[in-house]
Amino acid sequence: MDKFLSVAFMVGVLLLVLPGFLQSNSQLKQFLKNLSIWIIVVLTILIFIYIFK
Repeated sequence: MDKFLSVAFMVGVLLLVLPGFLQSNSQLKQFLKNLSIWIIVVLTILIFIYIFK
């Protein structure tokens, strides 16, 4: 159940942030740079979740 809540929280944050993220990243180079930063942040959070459980 805890894993489900973590995934649901991450999806909720993604849905809230995605429209503004797409609107502010009109150029492909800028979009890929920001997307890679977001992927690093999400992976870091997921790693911490699995390490400290």
